[in-house]
Amino acid sequence: MSKKNQKALSAAELSVFCGQVALILEAGLPLYDGMETLAGADKASANADLYISASKGVTETGSLYSALKDDDRWPDYLVEMVGVGEQSGKLDQVMRGLEEYYAREDRIRSSVISAVTYPLVLGALLVVIVLILLWKVLPVFRRVLSSMGVAMTESGNAMMRLGSAVGWIVLGVVALVLIAVLVGLILMRTKHRDKVLAVAQRFVPSLKQVNQKLSASRVASVLSMMLSGGFPTDEALEMTAKVLGDKDAAGKVETIRESLRQGSSFADAVARAGLFEELHNRLITMGSATGRDDQVLAKLAGLYEEQVEDEITRLVSIIEPTLVALLSVVIGAVLLSVMLPMAGILSSL
Repeated sequence: MSKKNQKALSAAELSVFCGQVALILEAGLPLYDGMETLAGADKASANADLYISASKGVTETGSLYSALKDDDRWPDYLVEMVGVGEQSGKLDQVMRGLEEYYAREDRIRSSVISAVTYPLVLGALLVVIVLILLWKVLPVFRRVLSSMGVAMTESGNAMMRLGSAVGWIVLGVVALVLIAVLVGLILMRTKHRDKVLAVAQRFVPSLKQVNQKLSASRVASVLSMMLSGGFPTDEALEMTAKVLGDKDAAGKVETIRESLRQGSSFADAVARAGLFEELHNRLITMGSATGRDDQVLAKLAGLYEEQVEDEITRLVSIIEPTLVALLSVVIGAVLLSVMLPMAGILSSL
């Protein structure tokens, strides 16, 4: 199997790897010894060959950057940051920063997965319950009424037809929504990711805010890492634009680069691009004035991450009771469409 076809490392695995390398460097161990120990400790893992290859590369070249750059499973951003760390002599600080960056990426991804999974499960439960009511329970009630030998009134027949129609309509709508969400999640892993996001944001405006805050968090985090790693501002912005999945955010980063080329200050260029909120633009202005851009951006990355998690929690808190209420209304409508005619018949006996 070629390297390109092998599974890439997850954000959690990358965070652990960066933390281990940082620990090796902070302990003062030679990198080749530490990488050999790391490869030996991970022999039982699914990515054992990856660590062994990295260890051999470090032993042969003496450079972690050279050892990682030829394997497509290592993200470009991580590889380039390792190169910056080696050139600036701050590899331990860079790896510790990368550990925090990928840990943040993993937390955000876990929050998104949790937010999507629960409504999907609840929606599937709604479909199953309504389907059982319409397919199994309702026909049983009809047979019971028929076996009683009592004629059903016209209003009773209308009520049962209405309950059945409501049930089937809701069943079809929820099923279509579930299928659309599942197809969207699959397409998110393909080149059509941007189109899927655009469509989702049209139907759910709150998603646009979440995506904007998520992009702002990633821009702030990447820029902070690269500036603290010794990258010139223009190169840091160039690399930031490359690693962003959001084309709109990447375009704003390019706008910042263009403004800098025209002589604007970093703070003014960022404010003009509209990536961050006005209050946060003021913080960046203060950071630029004191020479602490990287620290301010790291702070903003954490703030936007918290806002993303809050927005996701708020969305879930809206979706959950809505689905529960819908489930209750549909089940109640189907049952009443049977029970009311039956009650009318029994009372006439």
